[in-house]
Parts: sequence; C-alpha cells; structure tokens
Amino acid sequence: MHIDAMQTHVSDAVKVEPVWSPDDELLRRFDLSGPRYTSYPTADRFVEAFGAAQYKQALAERSSTGAAGVGHLGGRSPLSVYVHIPFCESVCYYCACNKVVTRHYERAAEYLDAVEQELELQLQWLGRGQPVTQVHLGGGTPTFLSDAELARLMRVLRAGFEIAPDAECSIEVDPRTVTRERLAHLAEIGFNRLSFGVQDIDPEVQQAVHRVQPFEQVIALMQDARDLKFESINVDLIHGLPKQTPESLANTVAQMVKLRPDRIALYAYAHLPQRFKPQRRIDAAQLPTAGDRVHMLSKAIAGFLAQGYVYIGMDHFALPDDALAVAKRQGRLHRNFQGYSTQPDCDLIALGVSAISKVGAIYSQNAKTLPEYYDTLRSGELPVVRGVALNREDLVRRAIIMAIMCQGRLDFESIELAHRVDFRRDFAPELERLAALEKQGLVKLDTGTMELMPIGWYFVRAVAMVFDKPLQSDRARERYSRVI
Repeated sequence: MHIDAMQTHVSDAVKVEPVWSPDDELLRRFDLSGPRYTSYPTADRFVEAFGAAQYKQALAERSSTGAAGVGHLGGRSPLSVYVHIPFCESVCYYCACNKVVTRHYERAAEYLDAVEQELELQLQWLGRGQPVTQVHLGGGTPTFLSDAELARLMRVLRAGFEIAPDAECSIEVDPRTVTRERLAHLAEIGFNRLSFGVQDIDPEVQQAVHRVQPFEQVIALMQDARDLKFESINVDLIHGLPKQTPESLANTVAQMVKLRPDRIALYAYAHLPQRFKPQRRIDAAQLPTAGDRVHMLSKAIAGFLAQGYVYIGMDHFALPDDALAVAKRQGRLHRNFQGYSTQPDCDLIALGVSAISKVGAIYSQNAKTLPEYYDTLRSGELPVVRGVALNREDLVRRAIIMAIMCQGRLDFESIELAHRVDFRRDFAPELERLAALEKQGLVKLDTGTMELMPIGWYFVRAVAMVFDKPLQSDRARERYSRVI
C-alpha cells in the first residue's frame, strides 16, 4: 500500500485526509467474487415459497403502525420508491440487467398501464399519501420512455405518494437517448439527479461491447446538466471490458475526472456468458488478462484519488463536498438496492418487472418476465414471485453487514444490546476470520470493536462476507461480481 499525494481544488470547509490506495499485490490477493450487499440475505437467497400474501401483510403492518420511527412528513417514516423500466433500444454485450431490447416504443404505454395498476394494488394495503424522500428510475433505459410518458409516470407517483419538496429524484440516463431539451424536461418534471452510463470512452472498447457513443456527446450533456442546475451528476464506468488495457482505462479516467462529475462508479465486469446471453457475443480472447485487470484497477483508483475524489466504498468515488462523501465522514452512510445513499434506513417500494421491495423484515421480488408480470396483474394480483422473511439471525447479521458496509465499524456492545446476543460467543468463528484480515492490514480489532483500516475500505465486501453465514459453505461464489 502507498500514500498518493492529492492535487485538487476543494472547499476550505472540506477536510482532506491522506489518501491510501491498494497496490497490485493486495488487489491480486483479494481478486475474488462476492455479493454487493444491497441487501442481506442477498437476492439469490429469496425463495418461491414467499408470495403476494406475505408482501401484503408487510404493507398492511407498515400502514397500521406508521413504520418504525417518525419522518418529517405526516408523522410517518419516509419511503424510497424505485421503478424499473426494462426497455432498451439496443443490447450492450456486457449487460447483466433485466431488460427487453426493442424499438417498438409503443410497448412503453402498455408497461406504464401495468405499473400504475401495480401501484394501485400496493396502495390498497399500504395506504395513499405515504411520505417519500427518494425516487429512482432504473433499467434497462428509463429514457427509452418519451417525455410525455416520463411526465405521466411522475404524475402517477405523486398521486400515490407525498413526495417531499427536497426529495432526491434520480434517473439513469443513456447519453445516446437524450438531448439538452430532454434534460430540461427531466428537470421540469422533478428530477434533480442524473446518472450517465458511459462505461468507457475508447472507440474500440465501445465497438467491442456494442455501445458506441462519442465522448464529445458526453461532454456536451454534462455541461448541459450543470447549466440546468441538476444537484448531482453521477457517471458509471466499467473495468475489465474487451479490448481495455491499463493505458486505455487510465485515459478514460483522466478524461472523465476533468469533467468533475460529483460521483463516479467504477464497476468490475463479470464475464458470465452461461448466465447472461448478450455476453456470448463478447470474444473472450479480447478480455484483459487477470494481471492487466488488476493493474488497470490500481491505476484507475490512483487516478481518481490524485484528482481529489474520496473513496466511498466498494466501487464508488465522490468529490469531497458531495453529500455521499460528507455522509461517510459523519458516519451517516446507508445502503439500499440502488447502492450507497445518504437517506436514513427506510422501506423501499419497488414497481415494475423484476423489481425488489423491502418493507420491514421482508424482501419481495416481482416476476422477471413481462408476460408473467402482465398476466398476474390482469388477474388482479400483485406480481410477487419470490422473497424472504428475515428471521432473528438474519436481522442481526444484516445489522452487522450493513454497519461494515456503511460505517466501516462494529461496536460489539451495540449489537449485543440491540439484538440480545453474546457477540464473542455467537460470532467466535467470524472473529477468527477477522483476526486473519487484521494480519493483512484490512481491519483493526480492539476489545469491543472492529474498525476498517483506510486500505480496508477497498475490500469492504470481503470483510462483510465474513458474516455471511450461507456464503461460508457456498462453493458457487463465481455467480457474484468481483469484490473490487
């Protein structure tokens, strides 16, 4: 490990800490696969024995109790709302999302009809007017919808929920599908945060993954977004793509940081053609070697840090005065199915095909195909096909894993008081595994605490995996993405 000098222009109010970044050897040592922990238990542990009846019960319980805690709207704790838009105009070969590739734009109207029907069914149990402080549209490509359709969707959400005036309203944007005028429309209907899917700016890499978008287009849209006063702009990048090299990715990083997006996500490409059909079009011989992949990640991290970005956790970076960076410094980071968030831990109502909701101690997932999603709604039933109700052990392990992922710290006594466990007795095997990580410099164990070292944040998923009980005996970890 080494310390990189930071050269950046940031607010005087922002305290800049020394920056630690991992070297190639440490990255190589932890070049393994594992969950992203947007939930615990993870979605692959959901069961089909869980159905609409259990989800309705959870909604009704929230409605009757007002949820756990009091929010700043209407006396109830606020919700997060997610809507999945599955449609894409063309297929990106690396993609592992639930999507429908089509140029039949009329299909969007039928889908919005179904989403509106699903919302009405949920509101029968949840109740109308619940406070919402976070709205996110993901996909697929949400900007596949027309301006009128996006406006309709936002009207439907506002009719069902009480969306706070200062709510975070974000949307994933394919730069190829928007113009300055479209961005202005997004701002007009209430979106204040954008996430641009860039992936890589190298033309050869773009051709290899069937996603060609001139970098000049991204530059122009970023400027348009700033002119339109969007509160936050995120950029998604991917490392490990075909024809990528450490040098080409370093150039992508250098060019992107010049644009100063507020947040950057650098995801690792997981080549699983046996699971994701579009990836079969990728020539495996063009993928970077394991050594090159590790080296390019190391150079990319150094590039972000050298330009003043703060490492948030996993694959996320942010400018020092961004809300995520501030939340991390203040110990207020949270995590949900959209990733790291400044929002307090709250229930998530998800709408659309394959969407996953979290209400209290349950997770539920909708049908993964449009025919099944539509058919279930036509019968007047919620399209829940699987999920899980957390037991006592799940709840304590979720609390531990989320504390590691978000605060980078465990206070054993706090866990004991909240969940009535004897931490050292009940988690003796896990403490032994943490001791091994301490020897490698990732964590520091004290009498009653465990804390991530600065370098440990890069391997936070590996540390969290220590407490994932099913994973310890799981021999099929390769279904997950790389931990870095």
